[in-house]
Amino acid sequence: MLTILFAIFIIGYAAIVFEHPLHLDKTVPALLMAALMWAVVAVGFHEGIFTAIDSHGHTFSLAGHGADHHHAEDGFKNALLHHLGKTSEILIFLIGAMTIVEIVDLHRGFEVLKGWVRTKNKKKLLWIIGILAFILSAIIDNLTATIVLVTLLRKIIKDRNTRLWFGGMIVIAANAGGAWSPIGDVTTTMLWIGNKVSALGLIKYLIIPSIVCFIVPTLVASTLKVFQGDIKVNAETDLEEGELRSSRRMLYLGLGMIVFVPVFKVLTHLPPYVGMMLSLGVVWLVSEYVHPEENFDKARKHLYSPHKALSRIEMSSILFFLGILMAVAALESIVYAVTSSGESVHVLRYIAEWLNETVPNKDVVVMLIGAASALIDNVPLVAASMGMYTEAMDAKLWHFIAYAAGTGGSMLIIGSAAGVAAMGMLKIDFIWYLKKIGWLAFLGFVAGGLTFIALMSALGVTY
Repeated sequence: MLTILFAIFIIGYAAIVFEHPLHLDKTVPALLMAALMWAVVAVGFHEGIFTAIDSHGHTFSLAGHGADHHHAEDGFKNALLHHLGKTSEILIFLIGAMTIVEIVDLHRGFEVLKGWVRTKNKKKLLWIIGILAFILSAIIDNLTATIVLVTLLRKIIKDRNTRLWFGGMIVIAANAGGAWSPIGDVTTTMLWIGNKVSALGLIKYLIIPSIVCFIVPTLVASTLKVFQGDIKVNAETDLEEGELRSSRRMLYLGLGMIVFVPVFKVLTHLPPYVGMMLSLGVVWLVSEYVHPEENFDKARKHLYSPHKALSRIEMSSILFFLGILMAVAALESIVYAVTSSGESVHVLRYIAEWLNETVPNKDVVVMLIGAASALIDNVPLVAASMGMYTEAMDAKLWHFIAYAAGTGGSMLIIGSAAGVAAMGMLKIDFIWYLKKIGWLAFLGFVAGGLTFIALMSALGVTY
């Protein structure tokens, strides 16, 4: 049964990694994998083959005649509900954030950014776009920031080759910016909601490495021939034509309410998704009464309705996260081995113990996780890491994982959600990105990683 469980996970994982060659949305294998793995775990548990384990290390088994079957059954069901609950916290948070961003977009809030780009110099434009990507990704997440800025690029840069270079640099900047914010990347959100890191801890330990990860490749890129000279930017023609009366109001309100979520958590000690529910409610309320146009007709209200915003969020991404997180949870729910001290451990914890013995330097292990995130989706990697290690909140390990998984994906165009978005919008070729942008992303990743290690050493923080 264990072999079947691993086979389902490996096949499903491979289908996710090769979604582009297979022309198959990664949501499909993620959902199938989760459902089938839990089916195997349930059958194995009821047949007495598997021993279930919950998040507190308590074990439940139906094997043996003296077992309390009702207690074991309840333990298994509670373990499933616990994993579903933790996963739902992340999904509700993401749905709220996505909806706020879509409401802002319906009111053309991001059109305001066009007015900030009024230079024809390529080098200056590179830094302006990069800084915008770095800051925006920390607020509205790296994927959304990339989509917004790539849309902006298509309107102000005519030459396709130049556009591709700028698009590649946006991916690097957006992933670097998302790594130090609890709402900047799905993986940092997972670690934050999972009480592995705090919002202040992420900022304290990762802001400097993330800045280095952004600045190093941008500095190097600014010396390249492609970023020399001027481009034809339509800075004087209709840059603000697309703005509505409500654009600036909804942009500042939306961004402000998203940033308010970590503050709400600190003040109330409630889970982040509760703060996101409050923020979404406030933005929704304001959007119901604001007048986007000068002569606003109620017949046009549906064009700016939050209901329309809800229909625009990427439910396929939400379902993908549901599938992959529940699949990883299945591996955390069965006892794989018993340690010499008599402690029962699940599969992922066993892998962590093996890694500690094989590669005793955790810095190397985490950098390898970051490199792997360029090939393998960083969501399951981080989900697996959360099941592998038991370090306390704000431990060095969690922050390094947040940095590595968040920025390592920049090395390949398919290694991050931001990269995939840019790939689709600008038609960036995989090999072109690998040759032109990959080495720049690698420089930033390594420079930021070494900066983190040096910073932790200076602060006296160890594993």
